[in-house]
Parts: sequence; C-alpha cells; structure tokens
Amino acid sequence: MTPPRLADRLLNWFCAPHLREEVLGDLHERYALRVAKYGETNARRRYWREVLAYVRPSMIKRTPSQYPTTFFLSPDMLRNYLKIALRNLVKNKVYSFINIGGLAVGMAVAMLIGLWVYDEISFDKSFPNYDRIAQVMQNQTFDGEVQTWSNVAMPLGPELRTTYGNNFTYVVRAGWIGDHLLSLGEKKLTKGGNYMEAEAPDMLSLTMLKGSLSGLQDINSILLSKSVAKAFFGNADPLNKIIRLDNKLDVKITGVYEDLPTNSSFANLSFIAPWELMVKSQGLEQILQNPWGASWFQTFAQVADKADMNTVSALIKHAKRNRVGKEGARNNPEIFLQPMRNWHLYSEFKNGITSGGRIQYVWLFGIIGLFVLLLACINFMNLSTARSEKRAKEVGIRKAVGSVRSQLVSQFFSESLLVVIIAFLLSLLLVQLILPVFNEVADKQMAILWETPAFWLIGVGFSLLTGLIAGSYPALYLSSFQPVKVLKGRFRVGRFAAVPRKLLVVVQFTVSVTLIIGTLIVFRQIQYAKNRPIGYNRSSLLTINAGDIRNHFQAFRDDLLETGAVLNVAESETQITNTYLTNSGLSWKGKDPAMQEEFVTLGVTQDFGKTVDWKIKEGRDFSTDFASDSSGVIVNEAAVNYMGMKQPIGETIKWGDKLVHVVGVVKNMVTQNPYDPIKQTFFYLRKGDLNTIILKINPNTPSSDAIGTIERVFKKYNSAIPFEYRFIDDEYAKKFGDEERIGKLASFFAVLAIFISCLGIFGLASFIAEQRTKEIGVRKVLGASVLNLWGLLSKDFVILVIIAFGIATPIAYYFLNNWLQKYDYRTELSWWIFAVSGAGALAITLLTVSFQSVKAALMNPVRSLRSE
Repeated sequence: MTPPRLADRLLNWFCAPHLREEVLGDLHERYALRVAKYGETNARRRYWREVLAYVRPSMIKRTPSQYPTTFFLSPDMLRNYLKIALRNLVKNKVYSFINIGGLAVGMAVAMLIGLWVYDEISFDKSFPNYDRIAQVMQNQTFDGEVQTWSNVAMPLGPELRTTYGNNFTYVVRAGWIGDHLLSLGEKKLTKGGNYMEAEAPDMLSLTMLKGSLSGLQDINSILLSKSVAKAFFGNADPLNKIIRLDNKLDVKITGVYEDLPTNSSFANLSFIAPWELMVKSQGLEQILQNPWGASWFQTFAQVADKADMNTVSALIKHAKRNRVGKEGARNNPEIFLQPMRNWHLYSEFKNGITSGGRIQYVWLFGIIGLFVLLLACINFMNLSTARSEKRAKEVGIRKAVGSVRSQLVSQFFSESLLVVIIAFLLSLLLVQLILPVFNEVADKQMAILWETPAFWLIGVGFSLLTGLIAGSYPALYLSSFQPVKVLKGRFRVGRFAAVPRKLLVVVQFTVSVTLIIGTLIVFRQIQYAKNRPIGYNRSSLLTINAGDIRNHFQAFRDDLLETGAVLNVAESETQITNTYLTNSGLSWKGKDPAMQEEFVTLGVTQDFGKTVDWKIKEGRDFSTDFASDSSGVIVNEAAVNYMGMKQPIGETIKWGDKLVHVVGVVKNMVTQNPYDPIKQTFFYLRKGDLNTIILKINPNTPSSDAIGTIERVFKKYNSAIPFEYRFIDDEYAKKFGDEERIGKLASFFAVLAIFISCLGIFGLASFIAEQRTKEIGVRKVLGASVLNLWGLLSKDFVILVIIAFGIATPIAYYFLNNWLQKYDYRTELSWWIFAVSGAGALAITLLTVSFQSVKAALMNPVRSLRSE
C-alpha cells in the first residue's frame, strides 16, 4: 500500500531539499511496518500526523521567495515578470500594436454589444411591479387565420373588474400614446401623452415630484412629466395651474412625475389625462352604440399578488365571448394576458402564438460580440505562437538556469494579462468615443455604467478570462520546449506547428465572411421591400393633422388650389401609410356563410384618388357627377380575389344595415407593413370627422416655398395650433427603421470583425516575411520576380480564405434563409451575394498581405544574405 500522495506533495513543498529524500525514506519505511502491524487505516492516520509535524514552521528552511510559483508568487517575481513583459512590448512595437489594438477593438465591440443587450433585456424593468403587469390582448379568427390584436373593446375593463376582480390589483383602460397639443398662453408644445384611468399612476408606480398618485380622480385634471412641467413653468410650482389640451380642453395640473426611462414602453408618456375626459370630449358613448363590437382601445392589468399570470390568463379567455351574441362569437374572440416582460422582446405573434420578436436580435448580437472577441483572442494566440521560435532560446536559457515550467507559465500569463489590461483601458476610451455615434445608429441612450459595481466586476472578470484564454495556448506551448534541443540548435517547430494557426485563421475568416453575407442580405431585403410597387405615387405628398380645419375643409382646399403651390387636397380617416381600421359583418353574392371575413376600410373624400394618384384597373374613380357615389365603394385587387368576383363593377355588398355598390377597382396599394401581403381593402366616401389631410405639392414649386404657402393658409383657418407636416416618403421610410438599424449595426460589427482579422493577417504576414527573408534573398538571386515572390507569400492565406468561404457559405445560407422566412414579401438568396462576399474577403486579404509580401520581395538580397 502506498502512503497518501497529498501528504507527500505537502512534504515536498515545505521540506528543505537536503532533508527531503531522507525524511521521505524514513516515513515510507515506518508506514510499511505500521500497515503490516496495525492495518492501513491506522497507518495512514499516523503518517499524516508525522507529515504535519515535519511541516511546522521550525522545520521550514525556505523563504517565501523560494517557494515554487505554482503555490506562491512573490511581489519581486511579479514585478520582474511585468518588467520583462513591458520590455518585450516596447521591443516589438508592431506586434504590440496589433495585439493591443486588436484586443482593444474586440473588447470595445463586446462592451458595446453588452450595453445594447443590457438595454434590451432591462426594458420595462424600471417598473417595480414589472412581473405582475400585463396588457390585455385578444385573438380572433378570420378566414381560418388567427390574428392577435392589442386593441380591445371598451367594456372589457369593467367586465374584468366585475367578474374576475379577485385576480387583479388594478385594471386600467387607456387610449393610445400619441402627439397632443399642450398650450399655456402663447407657449405651445406637441408632446406624446395618453388618456388613462385613475389607477394608472399606481399601477405604473410613478415617482411623484408634485401632487399625488390619485391626481386623475377629477375629470378635468392632468399629470405632467417633469420635463414638460419645466418647459412650461421653469422652477415655479405648476400645481393647480390651468393648461389647455388639444386647443379645446382646459385641465388642471394635479401632479408632476419623474420622466420615465427611455428603455420603457411608456418612454413617450409626457402627460396622462383622465380616461373619462376622452370618453366625454369625443362622445364615445354615443358613437359606440355596440361597444363590444369595436376594438379601439387598450387595457392594462396588474394581477393580484397571490395570483398566477398564466392561470388568470386562462381564466379570462372567454370574457368577451360571454358578452357578445352569436354574430360576435363567430370570430372566436379569446382574451389573454401578455406579460410586461414580453412586450419588448416577444412582441410578434403567428397564428395566435408568440413567435419571437427582438429577442432574436439580442441573441444574434450577443453571439456576434462573442465571436468578435474570439477573433481578437485568435490574433493574440496566432502572433504569440508564430513568434515562439524567436523566444525559444529565452525559454531554453531560463530552464537551464533553474526555472521550472510553472514559472514560465506565470511569465507568459503575466505578459498576456498586461496586454489585456492595457487593451481593456483602451477599449473603455474607444467605447466612450464611439458611444454617441453608436447610440444614434441604434436609436438608444446608453452610457457606460461607471458607478455600477456589477459593470466593473464583469469588466475585470471579463478581462481576466480574456487574458487567460488568449494567453493559455502560448503559455503552455512555449513553456513546453526542451532546453537541450533549443540550446544545441536542434529545435524545430515541426511540420504541423503552423496547423493550429491556420485553423484559427480559417475560424476568423469564416466569421467575417458570414457577417459580410448577412449584412448584404439584410440590406438587399430592405431594398427589395422599398422597391416594391406600392400602387400610388408618394412623391411630393405630405400630410397634416386635420384638427379644426375639418370644419372649414372646402374653403381651406379652395384657397390652397388658388395658390398654385398645391395640385390637389383630400381628407382620409388615417394616414395612407398606416390604415389600421378594419371591419367585418359584410356579405356579398356567393359568400360562404361560414366565412369569417375581415376588410381594411378607409373613409376618404372624392379627390383622394387624384391626390395620391392611385391606379384604376377597372371601373372609375369617385366623382361629383354621380350622386350615387355616396353609397359607392372602390376596392383593391386583393378584395376582388378575396370575394371571388368575376365582374366586380356594379356588384352590391351588404355592410351592416346598408347596401353599397362597387364603382371601381384599384391596383393593390401598400398601406401597412411593406413586408406583408396586401390585405383586402375598400375605400368609401365619408364627410366630416376625418383626421388626416393629404396634399399633393406642385412639382414645379420648390418644396420650401410650397410648405410656406401651405402654412400661411393653415394659419388662416387654424392659428391656435402649430403647423406640423409629414412627407409620405419619410413616413414610408420609417417602416424600414428596425431592419435598417439592424443592418447598420450588423455592417458596423462586420467591418470591425474584418478589421481585427486583417490585423492578425498583417501580423502573420509580417512574421512570415521576416522568417523567410533569407529564402526570399536566395530566390531573388536565382532569378525569381517580384510577382513570383508575392504569389509565394500570399498563396497560403488565399487557400485559408477559400476554405473559410466554403465553411461560411452553408452556415450563412441556413441562418439567413430562416431569417427571411418571417417575411411574406422577401428577396431571394442569390448566388452572386455569396460570390461577392467571398471575392471581397479574398481581395481584402490580398491587400493586407500584399504590403508585407511586396516589401519583402523588393528587399535587397545582399542585405538578407550577408549574415550567412
């Protein structure tokens, strides 16, 4: 039986060298005798006692500086390691720049992505009841497809309070956050706000700076955010002051709350007015004769402390169906709770089930951040191992004079950690400089979390981990050299020593090529959707909010047309780029009685078609020459196909209690998401109470002059509110905002990934050129041309990039094909995109390598051969 190995190791560490063999021999002899006499257990116990007696302080002959570095690193040693590391950095300036620069860029990218991911996953977490707040939503089935709506019927809130009240702490009905005019004397501001029930401030746990959370009890009250209150009143007390809302409602300020964070679903909530004020001022109770049939509003809820969110969601499933008749239940309405934690990251639904959302981009950029950091670590490992032959003699001499492997490992790890610490500090500077631009591209307001301990803990831990990963291979590889072979000159790195470096270069360019392909596909998809035929001419179209002008629309229109700056003017219910109103309850000849129909509807005035220049396919446009057009509709091609009409002109459609007839068919118009199929739509004539005015500017009039003219006429009929306008082109472009933002971020990271990869390639090319200087000299003497030598030095890198391209292509195809599947209107994965990406990566590699290759090829061979 052998003695305890751990005890022997402890003795080896503490016992003086000249006593070690004698002490161990004596102990082992006594251990064998005790095993035979008393048994192994007693012998082992006695052995441990004797070992511990030997390692008493009086027996220790070494000073701390003499202990093996595996167990102890003295300050003197550490200082010496750092001094050597600094000397090596200064001596090899190019390689130091590549190592530190590459790591700094990689860490800066990882830090930027980390801040972006943190901002995304912390969305809405500023609300104390984040885990218990939900939005009440509904699923409805139309033509066999389940659609998910965030807008619900007005009576649903009271129904939840009455029937399921024990399961909720709060149930709050609300309108929609939108721009409203706030005015105080001559000062006017347009701010985002909402009408909400009185318990909204309690549910959202607003931080009240003035007044109280119960400030919405009075129907004529309003709560302002701190920034809005300061804009109107400065440092004066705003409480109980009267302010005008939308130029028609005088309300009293009953509270001021702290502005809500930008990474919040209520970031634009600059004021809250009572729900009852909206109902009364807009006459909703009279308009909504069938309130269960109109899903116009939002409802939020906070589940009770002891209630489970999923259980309550299942419980209220039929809350609407139980209150509507057979006709209303035809579309199978199902109510459910969407938790606040899912609002931002899991906002997409497919066939009634959550299908993802921004969470896919959180994962995407998180993975990109890790890969970019990996690229930087690969550079460090590649350059360190590539230069190992130059440090082989150093390692051999160190081992010959007594250094153990653990000391060499500590030396190389200290060098690695020094590089990482410098790179970390430099990355903080880079992030601070880049962050303003990055925020603009990402549409965020992020900042480095200087005062957050977790940030520094993660940063330092991240740096140590990076240093260990980046320095592990060089440290273990370099410290394994045999001193005898090195000092006798027989050391060779071997045929396969470069294989790991080549594999790492392949990994680098696989990542880079994948990012290039991904960026091209994202921008191609955006461009594909932008170039989609939209069915009308959005050039020179602008819109303004109708406001009080709706009461003088005809006079306003006539005055504008007289100026010549405007060719046509029309009104519509909504923006042409956002037709969100839908209707059901329609029937026509040949309709299947079981069909659950849904149409997008848009009320317009007669000149709407001429203003937007829609394309009439059959029939005619609306006209004042036909009195019957008051009951006429114009449908799009999708509606004709949806209803299965062979000859749609003149067909009669029953819409509720009235009959309408089709007077025209227009080509499909993109009025919603440009990536989705065109929905069945019909346009009908409507007078009064239209929210949007659309104007067609004369192309012969400069836009600035036309806008000035429109403003003057606007002020003539509505001087109380500011003149604000939007170009249809700009509104349409906003629909591509998320995709364009993701594309810009992806391209930003792709460029940095390529930059880091090229830094590594540059360093390796420089080393190889230096290593093969004498070979190049001999070849030049024997007649090799510069082109031959350039090809010789570039060949290996070209092969590696081609291999990387072969690996990246199927990976990129798989992931990008899956990404494109979420769009109904999508581009194709053309072969040329992959070819261009591969050719681009190859060209960048050749440019990077060529500098060193040509420089080495042009060198005077006499200088390179003189040392022989």
